[in-house]
Amino acid sequence: MSTSVPTHTKAISRPSGRVLPRAISGQEFVLIGVIVLLWALLGVFTPGFLQPASLQPLLASIAPIAIIGIGMTIIIITAGIDISVAGMVMVCSVVMAKLMAEGGVPLPVALPIGVAIGGLLGLLNGVLIAIGRVHPIIITFGTANIFLFIGLRIFDAQVVNGIPSSVGVFGRGEAGRLFGIPHSFLIMLVLAAIVWWFLRYTAGGRHFYAIGSDAPAAKLAGIRVERHTMIPYVLTGLLAGLASIIVIANGTQSLAPTVGKGMELQVIAAVVIGGTSILGGRGTVLGTVLGAILVQTVTSGTIQLGWPSQLANFFVGVAIVIAVGADLIQQRFRRKA
Repeated sequence: MSTSVPTHTKAISRPSGRVLPRAISGQEFVLIGVIVLLWALLGVFTPGFLQPASLQPLLASIAPIAIIGIGMTIIIITAGIDISVAGMVMVCSVVMAKLMAEGGVPLPVALPIGVAIGGLLGLLNGVLIAIGRVHPIIITFGTANIFLFIGLRIFDAQVVNGIPSSVGVFGRGEAGRLFGIPHSFLIMLVLAAIVWWFLRYTAGGRHFYAIGSDAPAAKLAGIRVERHTMIPYVLTGLLAGLASIIVIANGTQSLAPTVGKGMELQVIAAVVIGGTSILGGRGTVLGTVLGAILVQTVTSGTIQLGWPSQLANFFVGVAIVIAVGADLIQQRFRRKA
């Protein structure tokens, strides 16, 4: 006696949907629309805004925030946070500035030293968080104060003067541009593209999302949670070291002890506004880049309109509250689904 298999069962294994999420999410489309609208309005009310003389410094100011934000995005995807990046920038900046201005060390030597120092500072955070298993905000709050103390001791209450003009290759001037676009912004775009591809198309990248969604489950699935928790902090430290040379170059030929002040808030704002979930497990580098553009556009636009500078903080704060609120609402709907 023969049995026949129903024909509809033959299609069971056929894939029926998209495996990867959309390359550009709905929130990122909204951000693009908001940025275009802001640029259009600023172009109307401050005609000089859309001129190269205004846009080039804006792109240069976006670069260090977005570069550090690339690493911060992965940290927050893993449900972590790093509020010590401003201290890292201070330490890396003053070390590189003093090496070049007082030690006569050329830029190609000083830059790797600064990046390496940033990596070591990030490694300290990563080890304490991943192996010590202490909440990231506690560890990085502590190391932030340690890094700031170290930076201020190196400054010794004095401005570093005589920084060589060679740093201009990363700055806002003519020497720091390619086809009118700042080198620093182009570097940021290349780094963002590489990390975007890694997170989206590699197993290692998807491991970070798995850890942020459910670390115990990720460990049971064979993911090395401690190592993958540590790596983003080291990467963020390296990127903070790289961003430090851009911060130096965007200034004058001197460096004050206030360098990096408030930078951690700008970075976290860019990441959160860009759609990375504060609860972990979701976020993109593209969103972070758009968030950095929005944050710096608001800051620059407020100045050019002649409004009080506090309004820029107000507008950014409102954007953060809206982004976090939207994220929490989405999370609640996902749990009900």
